[in-house]
Amino acid sequence: MAVVTFVSHGGEKYEAPLEEGQSLMRVATNNAVPGIDGDCGGEAACGTCHVIVDPQWSDRVGLSGANEEEMLAMNPERQPTSRLSCQMQVSEAWDGLIVHLPEFQL
Repeated sequence: MAVVTFVSHGGEKYEAPLEEGQSLMRVATNNAVPGIDGDCGGEAACGTCHVIVDPQWSDRVGLSGANEEEMLAMNPERQPTSRLSCQMQVSEAWDGLIVHLPEFQL
């Protein structure tokens, strides 16, 4: 089974199974990963599912869309590999994916 590792701002690691077709936000919330809130339910309207994709994975997870970019532009913790996890549709090819969580969500 494919697995993603969420790394908290403090360095704690949380592994969760990836399910093809789900959003990365849904994977996190279904597995009680702390730090991913998803207040808008996955509509790219709140920014509370912000993750920072590990640089070794940034080319493999795809680019952010226009709505996602608008939300990320307002985030003071934005990094070059920042994404909204609600807009990332999981693929089995992402086995081993590592994402980092910011200190604060919007």
